[in-house]
Amino acid sequence: MSAVSALPFFKPLHASVSPSRQRRHTLPASEFRSLNTEDAISVFEIEREAFISVSGECPLHLDEVRHFLTLCPELSLGWFVEGRLVSFIIGSLWDQERLTTEALTLHKPQGTTVHIHVLAVHRTFRQQGRGSILMWRYLQYLRCLPYVRRAVLMCEDFLVPFYQKSGFKVQGPSEITVGPLTFTEMQYAVRGHAFMRRNSGC
Repeated sequence: MSAVSALPFFKPLHASVSPSRQRRHTLPASEFRSLNTEDAISVFEIEREAFISVSGECPLHLDEVRHFLTLCPELSLGWFVEGRLVSFIIGSLWDQERLTTEALTLHKPQGTTVHIHVLAVHRTFRQQGRGSILMWRYLQYLRCLPYVRRAVLMCEDFLVPFYQKSGFKVQGPSEITVGPLTFTEMQYAVRGHAFMRRNSGC
């Protein structure tokens, strides 16, 4: 089943209909696509509300969001509903077995590991399973990238069960701390799905 909802057929709108009303009818009900720098402010607004209210820290500041969406937009994924960003993932490439502080700000083009910096859902769309669906879509997409061996992330302990449900395995405590916050490092093996890549139409 496709996760992108098809639009019903519409007859041409009368010329007197306002442009804003026409636009609502031409936007897809739901779509997934890579992000770009024009999405950066929407990304940061969702991220800031999601993380600062819980931990007081954002994984990525606005300039860092723009940085990664400039260097590696193909490693991001946004979920848009009627043209509005409601959930997103931002990643970059990393070239070491474990994450270090440098991984928070660097993109290593020769790396084979995707470092998932952040997954966030707009507050009005939470508790609907959207984070899990978006992560599933993202991991399916990574299987189509022949240079990607695995995906890694770090999260607070209370989020470990969420990522385990998506197939991530605990690697152990992360060496990275942010103020008083400590994290668990997790990984997802992508390379082990070569058969699925060959048969997925990628």
